[in-house]
Amino acid sequence: MSTRRTTGAARRARVRWRLLVPVITAAAGLMFAMSFRAAGGSDLRADRDLPGLILERNQAVASKVARLDVLQKEVESLSRTSAPTDARLQVLSRTADKWSEPAEIEPVSGPSITVSLNDSAIPLDSLPAGATADDIVVHQQDVQAVVNALWAGGAEAMMLQDQRVISTSAVRCVGNTLILQGRVYSPPYVISAIGDVRAMQARLDADPVVTIYREYVDALGLGYEVSTSDHADFPAYSGSVDLRYATAIEGGPDESKETK
Repeated sequence: MSTRRTTGAARRARVRWRLLVPVITAAAGLMFAMSFRAAGGSDLRADRDLPGLILERNQAVASKVARLDVLQKEVESLSRTSAPTDARLQVLSRTADKWSEPAEIEPVSGPSITVSLNDSAIPLDSLPAGATADDIVVHQQDVQAVVNALWAGGAEAMMLQDQRVISTSAVRCVGNTLILQGRVYSPPYVISAIGDVRAMQARLDADPVVTIYREYVDALGLGYEVSTSDHADFPAYSGSVDLRYATAIEGGPDESKETK
């Protein structure tokens, strides 16, 4: 009796398998066809080069910034030519001149201080007990602490890497890279500021977050270098100064609750 049950179960299993084989084969064929069509005859993995994509986007941003500089110079030239005969343009020009310095759209020169932050060169397998990979890289709060300390120390103008920092500049780190105004940078991160060098140096020395960072410099070899210069030239900020903000979606959950 048990033998017949076993034989019957085996027969049914063979029948199910015969029915499933064509279905599985058809599904596999469909997947291969879709993959081939999506790839267009090329390697799908070849399009997933993230570093190459970042480099390409950086180059695109740099090209647009250069184009913006050219257009801004053309606008300034046309404005100077037309301003003497256009009363409204004269008013706008005076207003623009009034706010050009706070908006960081004018070049600045003067004595400067420069701070360079870099990852540690200690290999992961040589870390002391209790230390992790996060302890040997520069984080967003480290860069932000230096920036804040320099502003608090009376910085009149600031550069981060090769870009002018303005009031709306956001310092953001993603992984081991820094994103500033649409461009991506890798360490070392270089922050320079024009102003009272002694006051900015004193503020750096007294800042609690920078002090903690310097402790990791001594313990794990993080990079921290400070230098000063009697004269530095910072270019004008050439990006957009328009503010962008989020707005509520009409008919969203909150609005529907209010209308009930």
